[in-house]
Amino acid sequence: MSSNSVIEDKIDPRIKRTRMFLEEAFSELLHEKDFQSISVQDITERAGINRATFYAHFSDKYALFEFKIRQEFRAEIEKRTLNACHYSEDNLRALIQVVCEFIREASGQCKSPRGQFEPLMEAQVKEQIKDLFMAWLNQTESNIPAEIAATAASWSIYGLAQYWNHAKERMPLSTFMELILPLVNANLLQNEEELKSHQGKA
Repeated sequence: MSSNSVIEDKIDPRIKRTRMFLEEAFSELLHEKDFQSISVQDITERAGINRATFYAHFSDKYALFEFKIRQEFRAEIEKRTLNACHYSEDNLRALIQVVCEFIREASGQCKSPRGQFEPLMEAQVKEQIKDLFMAWLNQTESNIPAEIAATAASWSIYGLAQYWNHAKERMPLSTFMELILPLVNANLLQNEEELKSHQGKA
């Protein structure tokens, strides 16, 4: 379990419930309106919560959105126990699937996913991918500093997932995963010998 999950578990149930109401109201509004046109007033009225309570939890709608994306993506990672795993090709393949499916679903939940929506989602998802890669790489031996490799791989996997999501003729996800797996792997492992070594340990 990640430290963020531990912190979340310790939060007062009343705070969790209020945040849940706000998240649900925000999700409903994203189906109906452009992100840019949603106001804090819209969210609080839909949630049945006053503005003072909203600002006790979030500074603005951007903070609420970042929280929502962070929580939802973390849940997908933890559901597959990837946060408790080590680096392997199978785990990397599973992560690629999670990212592609998450982006597709999140984009489908928003009436207009372009504009401010995508950059905000990108920042939250890439940060968590990087953190996961850092945890994996700290368990391996590599000549590449873990932070550099994790940053390169997180940008790679997110960008490729977005490419797949926006493709006019989207190929089957299983086919796409196998196609990009070596590309993402190349950012994590320095050379072919190292790659083969880790694949042999998987």
